Amino acid sequence: MVRYSDEIIENIRQSNDIVNIISQYVALKRKGRNYFGICPFHNEKSPSFSVSPDRQIFHCFGCNVGGNVYSFLMKIEGIGFKEAIEQLAEKANIQLPKLENAIDNEKEELKEKVLKINEFATEYYHQNLYKPQSKIAQEYIKQRKLNNDALKSYRLGYSGKFDELYQELKKQNFKEKEILESGLVRKNEKGIYYDFYRERLIIPICDVRGRVIAFGGRILIKDEKQPKYINSPENVVYSKGRHLFGLNVAKKGDIKKLLIVEGYMDVISLHQRGVTNVVGALGTALTEQQGWLLRRSSEQIILGFDSDSAGQNAIERSIGILQNMGCDMRVLQMEGAKDPDEYILKYGTAKFQKLINDAISLVEYKVKMLKNKTDLENTVDKIKFLNEIAKILSKVDNSIEREIYITKIAKEYNISQEAIYGEINKIIYANAKGEKSLNKPKPQVKPNEIKKQEIEDIPEEVQRRENTIISLLLENENKMYDMIRENIKIEDFKYPINREIVKKVYQEYEKENFNINSIIDTSSEELQNQITAIMAYDFGIEDKTKAIKDIIKIYEKERLNIRKLEIINLLEKEQEEETKKRLEKELYEIIIKVAKQ
Repeated sequence: MVRYSDEIIENIRQSNDIVNIISQYVALKRKGRNYFGICPFHNEKSPSFSVSPDRQIFHCFGCNVGGNVYSFLMKIEGIGFKEAIEQLAEKANIQLPKLENAIDNEKEELKEKVLKINEFATEYYHQNLYKPQSKIAQEYIKQRKLNNDALKSYRLGYSGKFDELYQELKKQNFKEKEILESGLVRKNEKGIYYDFYRERLIIPICDVRGRVIAFGGRILIKDEKQPKYINSPENVVYSKGRHLFGLNVAKKGDIKKLLIVEGYMDVISLHQRGVTNVVGALGTALTEQQGWLLRRSSEQIILGFDSDSAGQNAIERSIGILQNMGCDMRVLQMEGAKDPDEYILKYGTAKFQKLINDAISLVEYKVKMLKNKTDLENTVDKIKFLNEIAKILSKVDNSIEREIYITKIAKEYNISQEAIYGEINKIIYANAKGEKSLNKPKPQVKPNEIKKQEIEDIPEEVQRRENTIISLLLENENKMYDMIRENIKIEDFKYPINREIVKKVYQEYEKENFNINSIIDTSSEELQNQITAIMAYDFGIEDKTKAIKDIIKIYEKERLNIRKLEIINLLEKEQEEETKKRLEKELYEIIIKVAKQ
């Protein structure tokens, strides 16, 4: 298997502080030596996700997931180790060497081929757009008022007739399996290959690095039997819901504020008219993976979905996703147009830019939606309105921010500030009281509590002892290692996962420089979780040397007791007098040794 060298992998890791990387996805707060936040890998309300800047690891005490900066990126982005290395190298401005024959398995080879097919198809479609036979696509471009710069920035194209692309791909010596995997070509029941996007406007979809991973195709001839848009199916390079349309273009400019809209044409039209900090959701249902990508890419997210009911529902769903990630969110308030493209064509760039600058906060949006559903002239409805506002404001942690909202809402809706404060305080007091009585302190999750079905018959003290040994080994002290290695063998470990970890640790110590991250990188997810659980757990050891000596004595005593039972069994069967005497002597010596311990 061809891979980057250990030196390069370690250099990239050291150049990417785990706290900084994880902070792009998770809101972290420092508590003592570590940072804590809401775990991105399972639903929770209280932060149990810990990040250690000293050890450069993360571990969740709620779901027991853990690892280092590479494994975090792989898990949250859904990518492989090689791609995690490349992404982190790019962040650290580290130039990676070119790997010759770097494809190490069939899936990776197929992935590389599909990316090459996508790139070829993108250029082929784009050049096709400018040909005389593509007049229908050119007319559509004129109708949408798109200029040549926009066409080139987003590499728009036209697909042509029945099997034009298929024939061109065959000429490039791509195999049929690779062509079909791309989703650009399909095979009918008669065994005939045809272009999936034939006679459509082609919109290439790129990942954040600019690689073409999928396509959208818009129909240009009215045909009620066919959908207006068709999109690439999921395959080895494209996972629906993990990408944002146009982010590779937007990131070339300032994206401290990032506007997210629904459609391809909204993105392209806005970008052409000077609103370059815009991306598309690739559908109205924003996913959690897109949420992490937004949080990582920008400081403030502005939701600019269509003004119809589907767009408003998309805003509600997006709020639910982004709010848990600690994103600074705003909502675009657009009237007089159904979507951003129509608005900017109708009113111009300056007015649309003002919409962005005036985008309202999440609290303001919720209050506005509440008002639209309430008759404030009705006394009962107004009381309900006040109660719901209090619920919304009670969740605002920043007291200054809350005070500003109270002042503004009180003035706008003719409600006294005292009344709002009173209701908020009731809710906060009730919540605090409930938490005190219902939420008992959670005990620290012990690493030996992972996968209990495997270790039901192993005593808890044995599990703790093994975890303690591994913890001391991971301290990376040669003196400690020598003492443990000499007296404790791999086969002494009863817990299977610990046995596997110790085997890896012993092998790593045999190298010139011990590196725990090298073990994490080459371990299964299960092993990673156990390693970080052990590293994150406080065993309360004050004297490490004494602790390991005590453990060694326990192992010695166990071995002596095992041998004692073996001798007793042998004596029951032994007929040879000389052998019996030798065994009895050994048994006596063992009994004396055990008694002295």
